[in-house]
Amino acid sequence: MLFDERPKERREDLYDREKEIEELKRSIGRPLILLTGIRRIGKTSVLRVALSELDIPYVLIDARSLRRNYSRSDLFRLIAQGLSGSLDKIKDLLMGIRGLRVMGVEVEVSWRGSDSLSLVELFDRLNKKKIVIAIDEAQRLRGPRSSELKDAIAHAYDYDKNISFILTGSEVGLLYDFIGIEDSRSPLYGRYYVEVKLERLSREQSIDFLRKGFAQLNLRVSEEVLEVAYEHFDGIPGWLTFFGNAYARGEADIEKIKSIAVRTALEELRNMTRDNPRRYGLVLRAIAEGRKTWSQVKEYLEEKEGTTISSSVLSNILRSLEDMSIIKNYEFLDPIYREACKLLQ
Repeated sequence: MLFDERPKERREDLYDREKEIEELKRSIGRPLILLTGIRRIGKTSVLRVALSELDIPYVLIDARSLRRNYSRSDLFRLIAQGLSGSLDKIKDLLMGIRGLRVMGVEVEVSWRGSDSLSLVELFDRLNKKKIVIAIDEAQRLRGPRSSELKDAIAHAYDYDKNISFILTGSEVGLLYDFIGIEDSRSPLYGRYYVEVKLERLSREQSIDFLRKGFAQLNLRVSEEVLEVAYEHFDGIPGWLTFFGNAYARGEADIEKIKSIAVRTALEELRNMTRDNPRRYGLVLRAIAEGRKTWSQVKEYLEEKEGTTISSSVLSNILRSLEDMSIIKNYEFLDPIYREACKLLQ
C-alpha cells in the first residue's frame, strides 16, 4: 500500500523509485555506497526494497536510535541487533568469533576486556560470503567512538572484497563528515564511493502518488484537494503519506492536517538544535521569514539579541544547518520545516 507509513519492503508498494533501486543494486560489489536524501524522502524504503531483491545476505544496522556521545556498548548493541536480524543467513560465519556468541535466535557480543569483539575480525569473517552491511542514518555514528568503526570499514575496504557497505543519511553534510573522505585524518580519506541520491517527486508525480494511494483505499478525492495537498507538502513522500492517511481517516481540513505536521517538524527541529536552541532558532526564523542573505540574517540576529555577533559564529551556525539538510542557500529543503521555524522562539 502506498500510504503505509512503515518503510516499504516490496517494490510494488513503493512509488516510482525504480531507477534508484536499480542503481543501488548495480552498485553492489563496490566497497562503499552512500544513499542520501532529505528526511521523509524514502531512503529506508529504497534500501529495504533493494536488499530484499538481492540474492546475497545482508546485515542492516539501524543507527537512528543511537544517542549523542554514545558508548562502545551502545554501538555494539546496535551491531548485535543487526547480526541477529540476519542470523538465519550468516550463522555459520559467526561461529567461533572471539567476543561473539550465538544464543538461540540472537547474537550476543562482548564490548569490554581482552575478550571483546574485534570489528576487523567480524568483517574478515563475514567476508567469506558476498554480503552487504547497511547502516541506516549512519551520520548518527559521528563522535568520539566512531574511529573504531571507521578503522574497521577502511580495513574491509582494502582487504574484504566480498563486503559492500551501504550508508544512508538524511543529514547529508554530517554523513560526509562522519566518513571524512576529504579529511586527511580519517581512515577513509580519499576513498572512492558511489552515491545514490533520492530527489523529491515532481508535481505530476506527487498528485499521481496521492491519486493512486487513495484509489487503493477505494476513495475518490477531487483534483483540487490533491493540488492543495501538493502545495502544502511538496514532493516529499513521507509528508504526502502523512496527509493521505489523515484525509482517508476522515480529516477533511487540510490546514489542520498541515498544522499537525508542522508541530511534528517543530519537535524534530528542537531536538536537532538543542545544543544552542535560542541562537539556532533565531537564525532559522530569520530565514523562514524571508531573509535570503548572510547580512540580512546577521542583522536580524543582532537585533533580536541586542549584541554584535561574530561573523564566524553565524557562519558556523549556517554551515551546521546546511550539514543537517535543513537549509541550502537560505532556502528550506522542506516546506513543513519552514512553517515550523516560524514558531520557534
